[in-house]
Amino acid sequence: MTAQQTVHRRSIVVDGLTTGYLEAGAGEPVVLLHGGEFGADADVAWEHTIPALATRYRVVAPDQLGYGRTAKVIDFVEGRRLRIRHVARFCATLGIESAAFVGNSMGAVNLLVDATSAAPMLPVRRLVAICGGGEILRNEHVDALYDYDASPPAMRRIVAALFHDPSYPADDEYVRRRFASSTAPGAWEAIAAARFRRPHAPAGGPGHAEPDYARIAVPSLFVEGGADKLKPAGWAKQLADLVPGGRSYVVDRAGHCPQIERPTVVNNLLLDFLAEDMGDR
Repeated sequence: MTAQQTVHRRSIVVDGLTTGYLEAGAGEPVVLLHGGEFGADADVAWEHTIPALATRYRVVAPDQLGYGRTAKVIDFVEGRRLRIRHVARFCATLGIESAAFVGNSMGAVNLLVDATSAAPMLPVRRLVAICGGGEILRNEHVDALYDYDASPPAMRRIVAALFHDPSYPADDEYVRRRFASSTAPGAWEAIAAARFRRPHAPAGGPGHAEPDYARIAVPSLFVEGGADKLKPAGWAKQLADLVPGGRSYVVDRAGHCPQIERPTVVNNLLLDFLAEDMGDR
């Protein structure tokens, strides 16, 4: 790995909140937003992605509020909007005025919610949604993500839900790594808070209604894991068809985190998509 591709762990203060992030490379910026499961963070989500994209771009991957090395904010009101605003302020603090954004799961949903809002906060130039947006299935795998009791067996069930390849939940070290992130002081509370809603309130709450995808005004790519246990088959094409010029791609033999499970396929897909706008071809 060249010096330009070295991944640096950094920390800044964004509106008074300590914010950890990874950074590598140089050039046009690409912002990576990780998923929302217990035990997620920028390191876990993007360790195979950052070095590949950093050969051409400046890549930044923040730990979102409540995750990794970022402040553990407990919020029962704004939830998603709070995290979107934090990412927007993070970009402004780093001087990022326009960027390609890639999100996985929650990160992708947040991108789509913002891009379809009346007043988007994120400086999105191109958008990639990996296994985020549209319908979520109701099954034991989704239950594993929501019913986490901060125990090692429960984390193993989360890992099993996320991946197609059974070697991931069978890997004790990998499960321990995610478990350690999920049990950092304040992490469980911050992530669990986003899952609560007031009794009798509509399911999902503010900001959780299905977006009007036709409002997305930037080139967009929807990436589906062909063996995703959490989402129905064909969701990526369904959403892409609603976005002007939207595209979709199915990564075979991959679950909810294809950028981890099939990194070479996803990295090549991202590099090709980003190059169309960045003038690298």
